[in-house]
Amino acid sequence: MSVEFHISNQYLRSNRKKGFVSFISGVSMVGLILAVMSLITVLSVMNGFHEELTNRVLNTISHSYITESDDTLENWEELRIKINSQEHIVASSPYVEDFALMTSKKASQGVSVRGIMVDLEATTSSLLDDIKYGEISLNQDSSTILIGVGLATLMGTGIGDTLTLIAPTRNSIGLLTPKSQTYTVGGIFNAGLNEYNNSLAFIHLFDAQDLFSLEDQVSGIRLKVDDLFEANKITNDLVKQLGNNYYGVDWMQQKRNFIRALNLEKQMIAIILSLIIAVAAFNIVSMMVMVVTDKKGDIAILRTIGMTPKRIVKIFFYQGLSIGFIGIAIGTILGIILALNIESVISGIESLIGFQFFPKDVFYINRFPSKILMSDVISIMLGAFVLVIIAAIYPARRAGKVNISEVLRHE
Repeated sequence: MSVEFHISNQYLRSNRKKGFVSFISGVSMVGLILAVMSLITVLSVMNGFHEELTNRVLNTISHSYITESDDTLENWEELRIKINSQEHIVASSPYVEDFALMTSKKASQGVSVRGIMVDLEATTSSLLDDIKYGEISLNQDSSTILIGVGLATLMGTGIGDTLTLIAPTRNSIGLLTPKSQTYTVGGIFNAGLNEYNNSLAFIHLFDAQDLFSLEDQVSGIRLKVDDLFEANKITNDLVKQLGNNYYGVDWMQQKRNFIRALNLEKQMIAIILSLIIAVAAFNIVSMMVMVVTDKKGDIAILRTIGMTPKRIVKIFFYQGLSIGFIGIAIGTILGIILALNIESVISGIESLIGFQFFPKDVFYINRFPSKILMSDVISIMLGAFVLVIIAAIYPARRAGKVNISEVLRHE
């Protein structure tokens, strides 16, 4: 241990203050601890929310889909067999999707209507995994329809009620005319996202072909691949093998704005909360300036016994670093502990104050998920330490410039 470090450590354990650290050093350290702990906890909670939202979205859409330039596919059964034989393709399902006007005895609403084959659709998405009421009983003979819980509320309908879908279609001379079909509500699902619960309805694939006058065509084929994050490459390779008439869209393209918004939100909050660390780190500047002022007599004595200004600078620089290092280390440990137990902490607070932050009847995510990323933790620690280094430089250099003759004259 160097003499400079030993002296800086003695200043931290100042006997005059009769404590482990001086009051001012303690306040600066606590501020840094709280700042680092808060940033780690908030970013971990945001990571948890982002993962929860992303999983819900990816569970409700396919990894990608294939269609032709006019957004329809002919001979889709042969094409699907060819697609399923390709490497990296786990499952596929045909679909028909378009917009229609839904009417009931109480209301009318524009909706997205998706025609599916239930057994195939279940292999590419989990939209129909949570059936709240009724059952999945889509078949062409019974003309049944499945709607989301939000749409059921908007339409004022329940199991067994009838709904009418009205869609535009072209007649023999090319004019758009309305075409309507009546369906019986067979099931009500909860997709976990309002986007689907409030505006999506499922009917049988053949019913959708009839409603939208597609004859034997479908809108496309939805795909599930073996590597979610390679969906773009897998889809592009598949399109090249199928031919130039086809194009594919993967999940990142479908939800590009959603993913971009999540990442931007995290970056902005990280920047804002980093200012808290900056404030806490630069409190060290004012604290160290006061320490240097308080230790001018000691500095003069050290100079008179031969210690150079450069070594004096090191003493106070080490003291600033020590305070910063201890604060960052404790803040990191507390932040990780809090992030790992955030749901228990929030539950305790809710029980204590009698208020629920995310009521189940209002929010689809009614808990505080948390996911700690070591990259975030390391970035926070490094960023905070850099700020501490910058904050410790000025007061340390000021200590090296103390005029010892002036100090000794006044002692």
